This record gives sequence, structure tokens and C-alpha cells, in this order.
Amino acid sequence: MLHYAVSFLVIALVAAILGFGSLAGLAAEAAKILFVVFLVLFVLSLFFRGRTPRD
Repeated sequence: MLHYAVSFLVIALVAAILGFGSLAGLAAEAAKILFVVFLVLFVLSLFFRGRTPRD
């Protein structure tokens, strides 16, 4: 998931350099959303790591 966020960030930077403002904004917003999802899943995996269901 982090790979997709970085990919969208690179696309946004290239689009901004080339002058495609709306595409750059869309890609940057997608990168932000994917990064936040990654952070939430990462924190949840740290919180639940090592916990096993009780029988």
C-alpha cells in the first residue's frame, strides 16, 4: 500500500512539473488517502501483533 502512495506522489510531482494542475491535485489527493490508510493499517497491525485468540 505504501508503494502505491509513493507512486501517486511521483505521478503528482511529474504532473505538476509538466503543468497538469488538476491531474497533479488528483494524484496528490490519492497519495494522501493511501498514506493515511497505510498508517491506520500499520498502527492496527502493531496493536494486534502477538495477540492470539483465546480458546
